[in-house]
Amino acid sequence: MPAGYIHRKPVWNMASINLIESFQEFKDAENIDRPTLMKVMEDVFKTLIRKKYGSDENFDVIVNDQKGDLEIFRRRTIVDDDDLYNTLTEIEYKDAIKIEPDYQVGEELYEAVDIQKEFGRRAILAGKQTLAARINDLKKNILIKKYEDRIGDIVSGEVYQVWKKEVLILDEDGNEMLLPKSEQIPADYFKKGESIRAVVKKVELKNNQAVIILSRTAPMFLEKLLEIEVPEIFDGLIVVKKIVRDPGERAKVAVESYDDRIDPVGACVGMKGSRIHGIVRELKNENIDVINWTANTQLLIQRSLTPAKITSIDMDTEKMHANVYLKPDQVSLAIGRRGVNIKLACELTGYEIDVFRDSEDEVDDYDIDLEEFSDEIEAWVIDELKRVGCDTARSVLDLTADELERRTDLEKETIADVRRILQEEFEKE
Repeated sequence: MPAGYIHRKPVWNMASINLIESFQEFKDAENIDRPTLMKVMEDVFKTLIRKKYGSDENFDVIVNDQKGDLEIFRRRTIVDDDDLYNTLTEIEYKDAIKIEPDYQVGEELYEAVDIQKEFGRRAILAGKQTLAARINDLKKNILIKKYEDRIGDIVSGEVYQVWKKEVLILDEDGNEMLLPKSEQIPADYFKKGESIRAVVKKVELKNNQAVIILSRTAPMFLEKLLEIEVPEIFDGLIVVKKIVRDPGERAKVAVESYDDRIDPVGACVGMKGSRIHGIVRELKNENIDVINWTANTQLLIQRSLTPAKITSIDMDTEKMHANVYLKPDQVSLAIGRRGVNIKLACELTGYEIDVFRDSEDEVDDYDIDLEEFSDEIEAWVIDELKRVGCDTARSVLDLTADELERRTDLEKETIADVRRILQEEFEKE
């Protein structure tokens, strides 16, 4: 150790005290390791040194990571009097012995720098602000990296604030995540303090802040829910080939098994629907059709129109178009309420699909199966209507309210509500 080193003078002034706050804030930031902490604080003050002296080569910045204080030492070589060439790196012998009488020419003199005196309050404040900014940048980068690695994964969080256009959610570390209205299922309703699940859709930078965007409408959300509920998917024995959704209304999932002994559809649905029911509840009663994937496009189109049963198909592979023929009572099932079923079938197969009745002399009007109204009409009401032979919308509307009241056990008000719901659907069409 050079002789001058014993002259080190601790620096405990206002600058050091201010540093403790920044240091603690930095130290509390999760996943920021100690070497990074030391390096950032050193860099900030070396920047101040360069602004003051033009170079930081002859300065040592020492951070005490236990106390949160910082010291700066200046190193200069002792030269003969009147032989001073560089005031930044050298000091004359006559000045050196004023600091410590034992110094000799050629030795290095280590001198503690009074931070407040040398740099001034304004420079120290600027350094502290720079340090705080660097801390925020590191926190932001850590957060971005953490969630960029989790894009496509399901996360859980607590609802902190509900706004008209989005919901603010906090993760287990208190990080903020946003669930925009466009990424919510139409039937979603959230209250403060409620725990919810969603998939990480993307990570953005807005106003220099990391923004984590969640989604409950993305097909990936349904895929990850299936992965959680179906061990065969998690283990890779069953693969999800494609998912299409009309969030909250209907979804179609094409799956394929890599093991001939495993029925992929049965495995996904579970015994008596045990596996799929939990997902349906999470998705606010979204109907989920699970079908076997196949490379045979004609067969895939046939399966994609589930629950309808197809009579025949005419395909134009060049134009990616298919004409599908069905019995009259299957047409409404193929199209689905508001055309959702056929729209999803088109998305799943990549084909434009048109449906036709296979009986040319059939003049029945377009109809809709009562099951398509299960989100607005209670199941027991639908069952009561089916009991008297009304299993489609038009079969109900063809009867007067008095006839329905006489033939069923339904109240007048219930019958009126049912007829209104069914009539409004045809008016939309």
